[in-house]
Amino acid sequence: MQPHDFGYFEEGHLAGGRELRLWRRLIGFAGPYWPWVLVAVLLSFAVTGATLAIPYLVRLAVDHYIVNRTLPIADRLGGLLQMAALFAVVAFGGFGANFFQVKVLERTGQSIMQQVRQRLFRHLLRLDLAFFQDQPTGKLVTRVTNDIQNLYEMFTSVIVTVFNDALTFVGILAMLFWLNWRLALLMLCLLPLLLLHTFWFSRLARDAFRAIRTGLARINAFLQEALSGVTVLQLFGREADARAKFAAVNEEYLADTLRQIRIFGVFMPAVDLLNSLGIAGVIWFGGHEIMAGRMTIGVLVAFLSYLRLFFQPLRELSQKSSVIQSALASGERIFELLDRESAMPLAARPKTVVSVRGAISFAGVTFGYDPAKPVLREISFEVAPGETVALVGATGAGKSTVINLLERFHDPQVGAVRLDGIDLREFEPTALREQIGLIMQEVFVVPGTLRDNILLGREVEAARLAEVVEEAQLGGLVAQLPGGLDARIGEGGVGLAAGQRQLLAFARVLARDPCILVLDEATANIDSETEIMVDRAIAATMAGRTCIVIAHRLSTVRRAHRIVVLDHGRIVEQGTHQELLAQQGFYAHLHALQFNNGGGAQQAKGE
Repeated sequence: MQPHDFGYFEEGHLAGGRELRLWRRLIGFAGPYWPWVLVAVLLSFAVTGATLAIPYLVRLAVDHYIVNRTLPIADRLGGLLQMAALFAVVAFGGFGANFFQVKVLERTGQSIMQQVRQRLFRHLLRLDLAFFQDQPTGKLVTRVTNDIQNLYEMFTSVIVTVFNDALTFVGILAMLFWLNWRLALLMLCLLPLLLLHTFWFSRLARDAFRAIRTGLARINAFLQEALSGVTVLQLFGREADARAKFAAVNEEYLADTLRQIRIFGVFMPAVDLLNSLGIAGVIWFGGHEIMAGRMTIGVLVAFLSYLRLFFQPLRELSQKSSVIQSALASGERIFELLDRESAMPLAARPKTVVSVRGAISFAGVTFGYDPAKPVLREISFEVAPGETVALVGATGAGKSTVINLLERFHDPQVGAVRLDGIDLREFEPTALREQIGLIMQEVFVVPGTLRDNILLGREVEAARLAEVVEEAQLGGLVAQLPGGLDARIGEGGVGLAAGQRQLLAFARVLARDPCILVLDEATANIDSETEIMVDRAIAATMAGRTCIVIAHRLSTVRRAHRIVVLDHGRIVEQGTHQELLAQQGFYAHLHALQFNNGGGAQQAKGE
């Protein structure tokens, strides 16, 4: 895997129409919280009012009391005290309004993100397996974490803050013209340069942030893939290769980050330089105005204060534009996920499974994960209620694909899979899978207690749970664990051996009590002692259920009422173990290969 070979739907330049649609959908997230957003907007007027009032109060203090020698000293000092008190009241009022605005925005932003995160995760759980096979897990994690965090920054630090800055900018311009229109016109000469510089910065910063977001998604995806396969890397000595590939991805991310830093390093000092030029112009022109008697010292002091505030909203707006573009790109990726429909459409009126007999039929089924390369070709067979059918074939014959279709992880391109004569596409998927117990070779252990891992959120009476533990041959394990069923296993707890995980899988099925049981290589890679317990668990679990078994061990296959032999996606033989051996066909050939290669000594015990 090369560092650049990730199939991401990362951000591109958004067209105007797309951007407007994105804005409408993003603002829609804030719909339930509009009263709080309105409160934040109203508080903006208080924050802006306090910001604009403070320099004007300084002007009044200077002109009316500090330089006004016509008033007695006592009156000037009393007036200054009143102005100082009023200044403090305005400052504390602005602080209070700003505090409550930030609090309201943070609470609103967190609530919106919690809603979006829940919605996105629920949607991901509904997507078909084909989608997850095409998408790196790290990229999806980035969608649910980093991209949603980008939206959070927009909702909390952009929407109302931009309103604050715009309101402040307009208010400052109004105050500048009110104080001295000649000096205000002089200041406007700098505005084209500032706007041009801001536009240049926004465009470069947007591209830099886009590259950073893409690079972070690549790092997350590479880490997920490398760490999940660390055993393979170590077994085959590929650590150096993995380090080199990660270094390439990491170096690219570093280069993008440094580019963004350089852009900010130019923009901020340039704004400060323009600010300094503005101050120099105000001091020069304002000094002439004061000497000519057309302006007071207080107006000049207030003008300088407003000038300092004048550049701040533009600086903030420029920085926020990068956050907005990054958030829009994240929103585009999030909505692309939310708009992704499952490849397996739900029936208009899906059937909910109440009780089933367990009759299974595959009728002329053709299927391929790539439709151009079929894995199964015109498969047709039936399994009667209570019957056990074993699927046998070489690796790649299509055995596990049969199970994937039965669980409706995929739909056949041709033909139909039916349960009790009803096409699986007519069932509600979750209700259908409740009736099928699947036990695979790899058993996923949920971090939690042994009880949690058996029940998986179900409510089962204590007496029935005890029966499940005994039938699944877990009694010995429960007795050994400190805390019994309440002992923690999995990540952060006790590790289970392969055979113990298999027994746990049987306990899950027994607690669920489905009508159909599927064993997909469930007895592979366990020792002889554990095999005896697994065989007992299999017998208890298969009793009274329709069963489909994929296994290489003859002790499991021989339990089947019928064996279906697959080769290159086609059924080549059917019959009992003895019948197929007598035919001296494909099954007999597989049997002879298995026995003669030394793995059959143990498996032949049941013959």
